[in-house]
Amino acid sequence: MPTLTPKENYLRLGRGIMPEYVPNPMMMGADGPVVSTGYGELYRAEGQGGFLWQGEGAPPTEWTDMWGAPWVANFETNWQGLPRPFDFVLDDVTKWDKVVKKPDKDVSNIDWIARSKADLDKIDRKQSAVSIQAPCGSFTEFIAFTGYSYGLVALIEEPESVKEMLAYMTDWYKPLVDKHIEYYNPDLVGIGDDTASKYAPFFSLDVYRDIFKPQYARVTEKAKNRNIMIEFHNCGKCELFIPDMIDFGVHYWNPAQTENDLLGIKERHKEFAICGGFDFVPPVGEPVTEDMARQAVRDTIDKYAPGGGYSFGGGFISTADDADQAAKVNEWIRDEARNYGLNFYKKQEALI
Repeated sequence: MPTLTPKENYLRLGRGIMPEYVPNPMMMGADGPVVSTGYGELYRAEGQGGFLWQGEGAPPTEWTDMWGAPWVANFETNWQGLPRPFDFVLDDVTKWDKVVKKPDKDVSNIDWIARSKADLDKIDRKQSAVSIQAPCGSFTEFIAFTGYSYGLVALIEEPESVKEMLAYMTDWYKPLVDKHIEYYNPDLVGIGDDTASKYAPFFSLDVYRDIFKPQYARVTEKAKNRNIMIEFHNCGKCELFIPDMIDFGVHYWNPAQTENDLLGIKERHKEFAICGGFDFVPPVGEPVTEDMARQAVRDTIDKYAPGGGYSFGGGFISTADDADQAAKVNEWIRDEARNYGLNFYKKQEALI
């Protein structure tokens, strides 16, 4: 039996300390090292959809987010929301202030003491780390207004206007994030933005530093000043940005996809936790078997977990009409990650 709670074991990663067993922040319940909480509805439009819809009834097929950008989802996207194609509402970023308006939400009368107590009373803080999610997808939201073709050009031709627009949005986000940090006293603060494709970042390091990094740093400033560790979600081949992520306080990076040099990153950055590395793509046309799924988990842990600094993370996503199959496969994955990861370091020590 482990001597460390899931929380203690997971927080070791961000401090550069060897964990007792391989953690998995995707675990829920008693095995879950992290619980996300907070006033999430502040950052969503009413009826807004999202990744792997879990609300009641049929998933929404279109909505306008709280900043005014239109999104759509359908069966082919697995109900993942995407900016509505060919209907981008900002075609001249120099006129962003005519289009982008702060959300029409009354946040002046929130009883932060009562709200935080109600949320935190549901969590065993000895077992699970508390994470609040800070909405700062500056690039993702910008592209929702402009589309990729014009948006990427605007980053080069009109950087000052882009910075003005993003700063305006951060001005609204930051006070709410700061209130969460003050009243929830979280162990972790999570932010995210998808700034890279599978093969390369969408823009240069200079653009990242000039336009986007300042927004991430502003939103997480209070967390960094309080020595609260920061989690950053960034898909794709984004390893170019990792030193700058560390600079503004990031300790955990997910989903750490395998197009990045994960082993090299582990070697270069000892107090930067790799969370993910699970690239499970079954052969086309073949059914996913239990042995196949479990072996993929073991292979991933064998590759990335030695020496610490690693947390398993990932799963299997099927088509929208095969949710039952995905649920079954993901249960195999979670079970194998739990059991194989629990004894991984003990077995390694026995071999030395």
